[in-house]
Amino acid sequence: GIKSGFIEDVNLNKITDKIYKKYKNFFGRTSESQIRSWQNSMQYMRGVLDDKKIPNNAGVAIEFNIPTTSKRIDFILSGRDNNKRDSVIIIELKQWDFCELVDGKDGIVSTFVGGGIREVTHPSYQAMSYANLIRDFNETVQLDEIGLYPCAFLHNYELKKDNPIFNKMYQSYIKEAPLFGMKDFDKLRKFIKRYIVEGDNGEILYKIENGKIKPSKKLQDSLVKMLQGNKEFTMIDEQKIIYEEAIAMAMNCMINNEKNVLIVEGGPGTGKSVLAINLLVELTRRNMTTFYVTKNAAPRAVFRDKLKGSFKMSYINNLFQGSGAFTEAESNEINCLIVDEAHRLNAKSGMFQNLGENQIKEIINASNFSIFFIDEDQKVT
Repeated sequence: GIKSGFIEDVNLNKITDKIYKKYKNFFGRTSESQIRSWQNSMQYMRGVLDDKKIPNNAGVAIEFNIPTTSKRIDFILSGRDNNKRDSVIIIELKQWDFCELVDGKDGIVSTFVGGGIREVTHPSYQAMSYANLIRDFNETVQLDEIGLYPCAFLHNYELKKDNPIFNKMYQSYIKEAPLFGMKDFDKLRKFIKRYIVEGDNGEILYKIENGKIKPSKKLQDSLVKMLQGNKEFTMIDEQKIIYEEAIAMAMNCMINNEKNVLIVEGGPGTGKSVLAINLLVELTRRNMTTFYVTKNAAPRAVFRDKLKGSFKMSYINNLFQGSGAFTEAESNEINCLIVDEAHRLNAKSGMFQNLGENQIKEIINASNFSIFFIDEDQKVT
């Protein structure tokens, strides 16, 4: 819709019903807590937008689904800036009233969500990663040079400069996606008015909604750049949390000479292989002996083919291993083994499945730290 319609719907107490009606059509039912959060957050957004200099016909989208993902953006505003350039403001809304820093994990904080204290991505990291996803995969955003400006609005949180949320370890993300709290209405308005001075009647949102989705970057094509130190993929939400947890566990195992196992479950399209390769690159960069392991030879062959000519074959062959390579391995002779598609592992190894005792047991034995990526919905014999 547009700003004037949004404010009227909030004033008449219709906004939550309207959101829920649309939400049910696209995503199905939701929880009482989600409905309460809409009731709460939309009142605050109405207060922010009640400014005559924010155009009445600026576009508004709520719970906007990011193409190629199951993720949704809480609130979007669209319009044009002083140079007539298309602008979109992405606002991540949070009900939080406190958070704590999580030491040693990049872009992660802890707060009360889902009935308990949990580790989650920093709001600025989350808003920034959603903007990056749209930039990467929406051709219209790229071709029309639509400006995307992410931020986070923690309307129940009195933000002070000594709050953990402002810790220096998060500053690079806050620079990309500013934070606004319960006393920052005026600051958030100024942020909006910097990029939206003219309304667009929702045209830009329509362009993004109907924009051509580019095929996602191919993991195998990005592998050379990743091994050379480039950040090719923006990890979002659970991917980022698991990535940081795995790095912390791996470091702990190496420093204390301990053994640990991490099992990561996710369905198709949740980015398990992207996460696995990111971990391979980062742990190798940290001087850990780390191998990427699969039962099937096909993905290993593709990766090796892509890396040929950029790295020595001995280095490439070391990085990518078959799941039957550890039948005679010494205990803890490898720092880390990352096992993709672990639901495909066999009990025994060898062409006639007559070698070793149990592949899972052998992988755990061979490494201080093993990570098994599984999809329990993929039934295999």
